[in-house]
Amino acid sequence: MKKRVFINYFDTISCAGDNPDELFSSICEKKDTISLDTNYVKDSVVAIGKIKKEIPLNELLLQRVKKLQKELSLKDFRNTLLVIGSSVGGMSETENVYFKDKNYKNIDYKKHPIDSIAYFLKQHFSFYDDISFSTACTSSANALGYAKEVIEKNIYENVLVIGIDELSYTTVCGFSALSVLSSKPCTPFDKNRVGMNVAEGFGILFLETKKNRNSIELLGVGYSSDAHHMTQPHPMGLGAVASMQNALKDANLSSIDIDYINAHGTGTYANDFSELTAIKEIFKSKPKVSSTKSTTGHALGAAGAIEAIICCMVLKNQTIVPNKELNVIEIDGLNYSFSTQKQEIKYTLSNSFAFGGNNTSLIFGICNED
Repeated sequence: MKKRVFINYFDTISCAGDNPDELFSSICEKKDTISLDTNYVKDSVVAIGKIKKEIPLNELLLQRVKKLQKELSLKDFRNTLLVIGSSVGGMSETENVYFKDKNYKNIDYKKHPIDSIAYFLKQHFSFYDDISFSTACTSSANALGYAKEVIEKNIYENVLVIGIDELSYTTVCGFSALSVLSSKPCTPFDKNRVGMNVAEGFGILFLETKKNRNSIELLGVGYSSDAHHMTQPHPMGLGAVASMQNALKDANLSSIDIDYINAHGTGTYANDFSELTAIKEIFKSKPKVSSTKSTTGHALGAAGAIEAIICCMVLKNQTIVPNKELNVIEIDGLNYSFSTQKQEIKYTLSNSFAFGGNNTSLIFGICNED
């Protein structure tokens, strides 16, 4: 008998807000949160999701994990598995040292790799164990999927999942080299899209076997790999179709049960066309669809965790969130959300797709009484 998996706490920081309530408000009110920057790409203006912060992102994360420990009345994390999802790990730390000293020899190798976040947190807390995922833009979605699997198999009773990525020259310039960056806030699904906005931030979710009155249930996870291209998804969305179908099967739901889809929706033609084609293929009942990246930017490895929190807030508030800038629809036949609307919502689905055709879909739901 599989254990049920409950999200009993979540927190986040991004350019869209300092906490889940601010994040949700920014999305619902279509606030302008993306900034223009000339520092990352030479002779270019790029729109990025930058957090206004006075201390490093890791230090902000430490503060929030301490807050979690206090609010959940946890003496320690000795019975907790730590699962990190990150695309760049300590890349920003490495860049800061190198640009300052002009010498790679001063780089601390323990602060560079993907597990550098776990290494940092373990200086302050004792965890039962830890594991780090780096699968590009599905990193923290895969971290959540892994957490679900180990809890439902009764390997762990609680798991702390953290998705985190900080802006770095390596990532911003890398996407610039692919010619997919936008010089204005991104407009997913709009025919006149320009490109995507790289962003930073983190999402924290505490998952347990026990339910409380505020729990959101993580019901399904679906994975796939279409391996169509190094950086582009299959144009007909074959991988996206598979991951969403697998998530529905895992949740024991049908496509008609989903009320809202938080799309991966990066604002690039390849991703938008592929994902919308996949959604049309599966969801004949036409649930509401929106991408929130025009407000949050694309936080890469942290995106899955942040958008999982958005799905939790949609369920808690029984409110569908809108696409911020969708003026000229390119693909019709979908139920795009244009405004913030109250409605009954039982199940939400969140998509995260990454380079190499690596796809993950997650399904969340309001807890049943049984």
